[in-house]
Amino acid sequence: MSGQKDTTHFGFSEVPVSEKAQRVRGVFDSVAGRYDLMNDLMSLGIHRVWKRFTVEKAALKPGMQVLDLAGGTGDLAALMAPRVQPGGRVVLSDINEAMLRRGRERLLDRGIAGECIEYCLADAETLPLEDASFDVVTIAFGLRNVTRKEAALAEMFRVLRPGGQLMILEFSRPAAPIAPAYDLYSFRVLPAIGKLVAGDDASYRYLAESIRMHPDQETLRAMMAAEGFEDCRYHNLTGGIVALHRGWKY
Repeated sequence: MSGQKDTTHFGFSEVPVSEKAQRVRGVFDSVAGRYDLMNDLMSLGIHRVWKRFTVEKAALKPGMQVLDLAGGTGDLAALMAPRVQPGGRVVLSDINEAMLRRGRERLLDRGIAGECIEYCLADAETLPLEDASFDVVTIAFGLRNVTRKEAALAEMFRVLRPGGQLMILEFSRPAAPIAPAYDLYSFRVLPAIGKLVAGDDASYRYLAESIRMHPDQETLRAMMAAEGFEDCRYHNLTGGIVALHRGWKY
């Protein structure tokens, strides 16, 4: 016996492992058109501060090669692309074609295109990319939707060059004093906003549930170390509602 579970969580539900990626794809197919507007409404715009903090910590330099996994509509890619010029590139990757298409449209609208940005439709668990080909790998608000997180972390380690850095920006466990209010917002207000603005309360209920099922700060740090990352650390943001995890491949 392999010892591996044949089911996994989809929000608070248990589903066959083989179905999760398809279900997640359905969620993001549904929300792609209003994804950016909803991000601003849900976080009161604070998600932009979290993303800028991540890019600052990346300490990017001209010529660097960056992989942005689950890059969605391109927020991180737009911030990073100018910083790796001249000579560098950002590969914007996502498993969801609708999100990747939306990201490409937004980057073109902002005049960020050409040789500095490439696009890759890919599953984070099985990246069609060469070993040791990136200086930095980022994934923002995407890891919690991955079925086999250990497999994805192993792939991130594989494609990083020696000395390269992994950065995971993700919802995490908030400090105890704010947890009740955060729960109320997540399970009552968030789906209501989703229904009003995007006509889809179910997808935003799933997103709230997926946050609760994601590993907490210390667990994720241990998972990174188990896949070979060193000097693993995290920065709690907004009272731990979000955490930025960082690890290096030496």
